[in-house]
Amino acid sequence: MATNKDLSIVRNIGIMAHIDAGKTTTTERILYYTGKNHKIGEVHDGAATMDWMVQEQERGITITSAATTCTWKKSIINIIDTPGHVDFTIEVERSLRVLDGAVGVFDAVSGVEPQSETVWGQADRYKVPRIAFVNKMDRVGADFHNCIKEIRERLAKKASAIHLPIGSEDTFKGIVDVVTLKALYFKEDDLGSTVTIEELDADLLEEAKIARDELIEHLCDYDDALAEEYLGGADISDDVVKKALRIAVCDHHFIPVLCGSAFKNKGIQPLLDAVVAYLPSPIDRGEIKGHNVKEYEKVEIRKPEIDDAFSALAFKIATDPFVGSITYIRIYSGELKSGGTIYNPLKKKRERITKILQMHADKRTELDTAQAGDIVAVSGLKETTTGETLCAENKQIIYDLMDFPESVISIAIEPKTTADEKKLMESLKQLKLEDPSFTFSGNKETGQLLIFGMGELHLDIIADRLMREFNVGIRVGKPQVSYRESIAGSATGAAEFNREQGGKMQYGQATIKVEKADSPNGVLFDTTINKREFPAEILASIEKSIHDSAPGGAMAGYPFVHIKATLSGAHYNELDASEVAYAIAASQAFREACKKAQLRLLEPVMRLEVVTPIDYTGDVIADINMKRGKIVSMGSKQNKEQLIAEVPLAEMFGYSTDLRSKTQGRASFTMTFLKYEEMGMDLAKTVLEAKGIFI
Repeated sequence: MATNKDLSIVRNIGIMAHIDAGKTTTTERILYYTGKNHKIGEVHDGAATMDWMVQEQERGITITSAATTCTWKKSIINIIDTPGHVDFTIEVERSLRVLDGAVGVFDAVSGVEPQSETVWGQADRYKVPRIAFVNKMDRVGADFHNCIKEIRERLAKKASAIHLPIGSEDTFKGIVDVVTLKALYFKEDDLGSTVTIEELDADLLEEAKIARDELIEHLCDYDDALAEEYLGGADISDDVVKKALRIAVCDHHFIPVLCGSAFKNKGIQPLLDAVVAYLPSPIDRGEIKGHNVKEYEKVEIRKPEIDDAFSALAFKIATDPFVGSITYIRIYSGELKSGGTIYNPLKKKRERITKILQMHADKRTELDTAQAGDIVAVSGLKETTTGETLCAENKQIIYDLMDFPESVISIAIEPKTTADEKKLMESLKQLKLEDPSFTFSGNKETGQLLIFGMGELHLDIIADRLMREFNVGIRVGKPQVSYRESIAGSATGAAEFNREQGGKMQYGQATIKVEKADSPNGVLFDTTINKREFPAEILASIEKSIHDSAPGGAMAGYPFVHIKATLSGAHYNELDASEVAYAIAASQAFREACKKAQLRLLEPVMRLEVVTPIDYTGDVIADINMKRGKIVSMGSKQNKEQLIAEVPLAEMFGYSTDLRSKTQGRASFTMTFLKYEEMGMDLAKTVLEAKGIFI
């Protein structure tokens, strides 16, 4: 671990990409060349260090983010390898929330892909500086310059090469360092460990000089001193270029683009050099802003220093077979000691640290202390969940909470035996703690237990983990769509609760107006009554009852969305008023108003992107039309057709099989949730009747 004085040598980075861009292979090479691993683990052999889960090894994909630490030329690099599949986007989200920098990995043939855009947008949201690594330069069809073009068009206008490939496809043999104007070659008989630096031949030198000038011109936009020197005709030294690059990258102004082939052991050491040279340290990221516990709008500041008060963010919970439940935290300020006590200001609870662990995928090293800038796992936390702040009790702060995506698909599960029943509920609670994008609920009418997730693969993995990791016998149903309920118009409902309970009268009355609103994650609440005429506790109980009513809907038990509920009237009886009575009255008034406002059923609509050989375009489009989809855009990409469409999720189960049969297995697709959209009355009626509801 670093001391307070050398925090500048720390890099907290994530590796992010579309699935199959070679992200985990790149991470494995990083671990090998930094000496963390003494042999290379291959994804296709199920031997990748960072893909340690059985499901990851069997499927050859990353499912959960894994953390490790390595050193490179005296720098400490904390790495989080994130999933590339869209179903596990939550893993990328919570990792980027705590990272200082990131490496975006791109397939040299496929360029910018759908999930590339998704994770890039997540990094933009958290203002994470990053560099781009164009991988797989040895593949047939590799096109480095086209990748840069797509990055500029779809991700970041200010992107420029700091590497150039020497050859491509089967002739790819090294890279040109655009900054130093040198050629780098990687010795094949020692797995690329030996890097030789050579002078460029005339043709490569000319190309490299053009690229260097382009790079400097980009950097001049952010460095007036460099611009003055360059326009004056002076020779710009390598050190000056590197300094300008670092400033531009750390300030989110510029994306340097590198290249290589992780699988062929080419380009990884220069990538590590770039991570150290251009991505920020915790010190570069500067002060961290949070909220005052008592006055949330008031800004609290913490410095990335060991001498400041302790503060951290819990970003992931996992189950360790030897330690039990562990919580991954990013420490922003201060110091943490094993056996010490910290505070969760959101839960208003003290937490005791049993162990501090430095993780290497599923391996661990126990530490006595950790400090500002460190990413570690801790055991012993009982109350803290993902996204919550931990801090010193005598100097509290709350960092921004994380936003988690809504689930759009569910399956029914049931325990095989009575013995499995209790074990199943405990296991589901643990999985929910680990994965905030996963939820579960019981249907009281049918007795079914439903689990909700981000896609078929997500739920498939959950079911598999229940059976293998938690040893629970379950039966699994078919995937189901997670619909939503809303309203078509506006209406008002009123209700009164007035009865004796426990020998005392309980009174509450509320009038609620509902109308359509842009509230995709529930119901917005407002009030037009004079707040001074009502106790704050009663108003709070009314608001809570509205939010508590939202998940149950009023038609088929689906959650309400796109609704604004306004408390427009309430009669206050000081003698008999009770919070419970007002909550019941408000809930009844809300449901009555929603029913009057013409209930509607909404279905999830997905953004579908298909890349297909041109010969099959007509069949693919016809199939999308048959599925109630609509084509949004079309374009050519690498001699193939790229289709973007909007399609209801209900029509997309088994689509991978459909697409394979229509294109002889030569097309690929990516699907992400886009929005909830109102269904036609006939379709809604069919869905409701399948649930035994007749309207």
